[in-house]
Amino acid sequence: MNIIDTHCHLYSEQFCEDLDQVIERAKQNHLAKIILPNIDEESFQSMMDLHAKDPDFFAMGMGIHPCSVKQNYSDQLSWVESELQTGKYIAVGEIGIDLYWDQSLQKEQTEAFREQIRLAKKHDLPIIIHARDSMQEIFAVLDEEMDDNLKGVFHCFLGEEMEIQKVKSYGSFYFGLGGVLTFKNSSLKNFIDSIPMDKIILETDAPYLAPVPYRGKRNEPSYTRNVAQYLADIKLMELEQIAEITSNNAKTLFNI
Repeated sequence: MNIIDTHCHLYSEQFCEDLDQVIERAKQNHLAKIILPNIDEESFQSMMDLHAKDPDFFAMGMGIHPCSVKQNYSDQLSWVESELQTGKYIAVGEIGIDLYWDQSLQKEQTEAFREQIRLAKKHDLPIIIHARDSMQEIFAVLDEEMDDNLKGVFHCFLGEEMEIQKVKSYGSFYFGLGGVLTFKNSSLKNFIDSIPMDKIILETDAPYLAPVPYRGKRNEPSYTRNVAQYLADIKLMELEQIAEITSNNAKTLFNI
């Protein structure tokens, strides 16, 4: 059985004291690969160093997280493009719009999102979308930029029926499901049957959003198995089936 964590910030300083043990626990829990999305210039070197530890186990995305977008985002995106030209990355991300923390740079976030979508299409890479309090704004950009070359995943998907149908209408986009699915107050489980199994990939977003029974603690990639088991239980499927389907979906999307 192989499981893929498609979104994990394992290069975070929260793992600096026990990183090797966290990696070993991930492998013991059948993790076959972990995808590391970039955040910004400050996170870059830590991500590169982690990838170098085990290039077969880790894969990287390159992009500027919306909360890191600055007024000089054009300079930031020039750096992103120079990195993408190296061919080291399997995705453009984590990118998007976040209106939860700060709305003062919404215009800059939106334009940076749009330009990174165009970089993804130029380099034939999927995008990893961060959408917080911004689904309609994300959809507005995608509606304008959508073509046969655009594909990706809605990371940490939390939408309900209307958002599910909108994502499905794009055809080439996947739903990233993580620890929030297991939360008692999550409504996503009520709509899970509307999400096609061939469009689901698993993630942790570690160190954030740990699944039950670890909610409130530091998340880690080994807990992807808990998300897989929870999904198996509500779908009345075997864990091995969920692992195989979601891993194959991840391989298809990210070409890994």
